[in-house]
Amino acid sequence: MGIKREGVRPPTAGPFDLEAFLQSGGVAGRVVRHRSGAIIYAQGDPCDSVLYIQKGGVKLRVNSHAGKEAIVAMLGPGDFFGEGALAGQPTRMATAVATSPSALLVVEKRQMIRLLHEQYALSDRFLAYILARNIRVEADLIDQLFNSSEKRLARTLLLLARYGKPDLPNRVLPKISQEMLAEMVGTTRSRVNFFMNKFRKLGFIEYNGGLKINDSLLSIVLHD
Repeated sequence: MGIKREGVRPPTAGPFDLEAFLQSGGVAGRVVRHRSGAIIYAQGDPCDSVLYIQKGGVKLRVNSHAGKEAIVAMLGPGDFFGEGALAGQPTRMATAVATSPSALLVVEKRQMIRLLHEQYALSDRFLAYILARNIRVEADLIDQLFNSSEKRLARTLLLLARYGKPDLPNRVLPKISQEMLAEMVGTTRSRVNFFMNKFRKLGFIEYNGGLKINDSLLSIVLHD
């Protein structure tokens, strides 16, 4: 007779396919669709759900009491957001805006907590995502403190193109304005325009029905 050990997770049968799990009925959430530019939720709204991007893109922006605005994250398919609900955050700390036609799975806070307790593979995947997001925030802070605006712009473009993701080899970005890039990088539009022209002349980026980011742009980030 085997001995039951409390708190020991059963072995998993291979990699966890999050998208298949979400589409299998394992999550009783609702899928909502937003047009490009639509506000998904606003800063100060009740923080009562976690969202998962199935299609499209989302930007998170924050407004200060003085009226200043900053973009704090650009997210794409496979990303979660609104996870502050799980930490007891009563209201949204940022405004979420669709950057392209988007399909989002909305999971209520109570159910997401239950799923994380019951679905070990989902819990592992979600924890890995949160840790990666935290590392990204720290890297963004270091980038802002120590790197030039040229390096910050190059890094931002690579991140927007999801550099290192094998499923996105072309790295073509949807339409994004230089004003938005300037907000993200923390510089002026004129500086962004100057560096974008430089990157294009050097072959690091291409304009052809969209903005294509080439791997060679990494050389700007790595250059001392």
